[in-house]
Amino acid sequence: MAVLSSPLVLIQSIPPVTRAFTAATFLSSALYAYLCWKGLSSEAAYYMTVVPGSALYAPWTLLTSALVETSIFEFVLTIVFVPASLKYLERLWGSLETVKFIVVSVVASNIIAFGFNWIEFIATRNADLFLYGMQYHGQMSLQIALLVAFTQLIPEHQVQFFGVIKARVKTLPMTYLTLSTVLCFVGFQCPWIIIQFGWFVGWVYLRFYKKNTGDSVGGVDTYGDRSETFSLISWFPPFMHYPLTLLGNFVYSLATRFHLIPSAGADVELGGYAQVPVNARAEAERRRAMALKALDQRLANTSSPVGSHSTNPAPSQSRQPPTIARSESGGSSTSQPAKSLTESDDSTKT
Repeated sequence: MAVLSSPLVLIQSIPPVTRAFTAATFLSSALYAYLCWKGLSSEAAYYMTVVPGSALYAPWTLLTSALVETSIFEFVLTIVFVPASLKYLERLWGSLETVKFIVVSVVASNIIAFGFNWIEFIATRNADLFLYGMQYHGQMSLQIALLVAFTQLIPEHQVQFFGVIKARVKTLPMTYLTLSTVLCFVGFQCPWIIIQFGWFVGWVYLRFYKKNTGDSVGGVDTYGDRSETFSLISWFPPFMHYPLTLLGNFVYSLATRFHLIPSAGADVELGGYAQVPVNARAEAERRRAMALKALDQRLANTSSPVGSHSTNPAPSQSRQPPTIARSESGGSSTSQPAKSLTESDDSTKT
């Protein structure tokens, strides 16, 4: 009985959102395979995947297409990576934030892919290829968004593949993105280009829009991660930093002007609102820098009194040698100061 109950205990230990999302992926992928086996592949593609030419008439596919994996390789990769990652994030963020992260990563990436295909159609007038010849599906956009989230949370963590290949977490998103870029140039735009959109959507959401409910500054909720280690230029080599900085500052100023980015929290120490938005992580970095500066000043202050104590006793020592000299010159010279001291004591008594 204990052996039979162990799988149930394992399933119950999985957070609810992860459990429901994994079960929906199993069922939707199985249903798609069954419809294709019955010869209804065109109907399955229309109702379950994002076809740019017909997605306007089936808008639910912008979300449900993520639950459909059309090949065994994609299905195995999704089942191995996504549930374990969602389980970790759901225990850290909570169920609501995990649901919002999934929906934003999938839907926004599909919308960008939908618009990109229509732009290609307008430029080439090839409807058979760009409107009805591509079907966006699967969880590639969610996979790259999860890698971006892990880069934010545990960038220096080291993972090992097949017991041989070792890599740090912060290098995985750009590796996956590079693979997507190469395959797109070769000619496999669908569905590999969705990885690039998923990376950008995941970073924008975590950078500006994710609500940090657990970390508040001065009782005010903060949004996103505005630290330098998670900036846009940190993903690219140094020679691209300057143009990306100019472009990023321009886009950020426009987004701030039109109130597209949540406002920053109040700065507790300044008693107002900071011009540069901060979050708990950036606030922690700032406070750590201030603490190090205060520690350096304290060490400097503690070292200076030592020097002052070494110089203060010098006058008292400089007064003693003349007295010693008098004592060595003769006994009368030593008795006279003592006598003067006794006379002064008697005068004070009277």
